[in-house]
Amino acid sequence: MVVPASMSVFSRVCFFRGGGLSLNSAPEHRRPPVLRCCNASLITNPDSFEVGRLIGSYGFLNVTSYSGWQSSGDVEFSVPDAGRLRVQDVGEGDVKIRLYEGRIVQGPLRRTPVILKVYPGQQVGGIEADLMAANELSAHSSLQVISKAKVCQNIQILLGGFETKTGEQWLAFRNDGKYTAADYAKVTSEKLSKGREDGDQNSWNPYAKDELFKRRRKYVAKLFQGAMRGLAYMHDHDRLHQSLGPVSVGVNTIFEKEAPYLVPQLRDLAFSVDIRYSELSEHSMLSEGLWRRATAAGAFTPLDKRAFGIADDIYEAGLLLAYLAFVPFCETGVMDSLSLRRRLENTFQLDIEAMREYCVADDSLVEVVKFLDLDDRAGWELLQAMLNRDFRQRPIAEAVLNHRLLTGSLV
Repeated sequence: MVVPASMSVFSRVCFFRGGGLSLNSAPEHRRPPVLRCCNASLITNPDSFEVGRLIGSYGFLNVTSYSGWQSSGDVEFSVPDAGRLRVQDVGEGDVKIRLYEGRIVQGPLRRTPVILKVYPGQQVGGIEADLMAANELSAHSSLQVISKAKVCQNIQILLGGFETKTGEQWLAFRNDGKYTAADYAKVTSEKLSKGREDGDQNSWNPYAKDELFKRRRKYVAKLFQGAMRGLAYMHDHDRLHQSLGPVSVGVNTIFEKEAPYLVPQLRDLAFSVDIRYSELSEHSMLSEGLWRRATAAGAFTPLDKRAFGIADDIYEAGLLLAYLAFVPFCETGVMDSLSLRRRLENTFQLDIEAMREYCVADDSLVEVVKFLDLDDRAGWELLQAMLNRDFRQRPIAEAVLNHRLLTGSLV
C-alpha cells in the first residue's frame, strides 16, 4: 500500500495521560539491550518498516480546569501560598495510543528493532491526536538535532514517522526496551506479595531479605537518576516534559541484578513545551493550562514563567521519586500512584515530615522508611525540596542529580 510519508506540524493541544501500558506477556529474563547512539536522518518511508505484534495501548487524560488549593481546617496558608499551589481537575480524553513491535527492513539501519507508536486519525481521535503526534515529532526532532554530536541516552530515540491513508500518525522509536518504571514497580510489588504467601526465603530469611532490598534500593536510585538526567538535558535545551510519571520512563531491564546495565529513558513527549524566551509569548493550546497556573502563582515575566515551567516538571519528578520509593517496597494493594498522591497532597498537604511519621507507624511501610532514611534521611529531604509549595524554592534538575541520595553508595 502506498501511503504519504510526510507529517505536517500542527498547532498544539493540552492532554495529560491516564492509564498504563497493557503488557501481553510476562517479561523474559535476558541481558538488556546495549544502547548505541544513532544520528541518522528520520526515516519517512512507510515501506522501510515491518510491523510486528501489538505490545499494548494506553489512553490520556486532559486538564479541564484548575481550582485553588483546598486546605483543611487545622492547616492555614498565607495568601501567597494559596496562589503557588494549584490543583488540576482532569477529565478523560478520547485519544488512545497503540504500540507495536517492529523493525526497519531497508537502508543503513536495516534489522534495527523499533517500537511503533500509533496515534489514531482524526475520524477516531479528533484533531487532538494529530496535534499530539506533531508535537511529539517536533520535540524529539529538536532535541536530536541539538544533540547531533551525541544523543542523550536517557531520552528515547526517534528514528522516523509517517502518515497512513486513514490519517493515522505512526512514530518509530528505537526499541531499547518495552517496559516502564510502572511495569517494574508492579512486578516487584507482586513478587513481594507472592513471596510472602508462598513462604519464599526472602520473606523469612533476614540475610536474603536484606540482600533483596539492597539490590532494590540501588536499582530504584539508578532508575530515578537516569530519569533526572534525561529531564536535566531537556531543561538545558529549552524543553519541558510536562507528562512525567512512571509510565513515561522506559527501562531496558526490570531485573534488579542487572542494575549496572540499566539505562532509563524519558518517553512520551507529546506534551513537551518549548520554553525558549522567543516562544514564551506564544500561548498554544498545549501550554495554555501551564501558563494559566504560572499566572496564578505570580509568574508574569518571561523569566518567571520559564522558571515556573521548569519547577512544574520538578514537582512531577518529585511525585515520581515518591512512587519509586513506595510502590516497589510495598506489597500489592498497600500503595498505588493515586493513593500516594492523595496522601501527599490532601492528607499531609506536602508536609513530608508528617508523612514520614505516618509511615514509621505503619508496619507495611518499613522498607520505604529504611530507603528514604538512608544517609541522614536524604530521601525525605529531597522529596520535601522537590514538592515545595513555592515553585521558586524547588531545585533544578542538576541540583537534584547532585543531591547526596544520588551521589552516594546507592549509585
